[in-house]
Amino acid sequence: MNLTVLLALIAIGILAGILSGFMGVGGGVVMIPLMIVFLGYDQHEAQGMSLAVLAVPVTFLAAYNYHSSGHPINWKFALVIAVCFVIGGFVGSKFAVSINQEVLKKVFALVLVIAALKLFFGK
Repeated sequence: MNLTVLLALIAIGILAGILSGFMGVGGGVVMIPLMIVFLGYDQHEAQGMSLAVLAVPVTFLAAYNYHSSGHPINWKFALVIAVCFVIGGFVGSKFAVSINQEVLKKVFALVLVIAALKLFFGK
């Protein structure tokens, strides 16, 4: 793991955590597109990695199924993103509770539209 990859993992974890705390979104909406764009993962790898990040509290067995089916998961990368996700979640939730509900709804909708467009029109 070189410095560039480590910084990308940290950024993905923090951004996903912030958006999770801020809007209640997680791996599928945030981490998967970011891993595809910044780490060059394919859809299966990104989905498996997203599950691995949330493995301890939610989806270890589902992530293991991806891994066992030939879609490898880099567990070290998942751990870095998961730790940063927790930190980002705390920061994002602090911000979310301080802003107007209507603004929060609009930001949430914008993130969903951007993610959908990237997934629909991306490679």
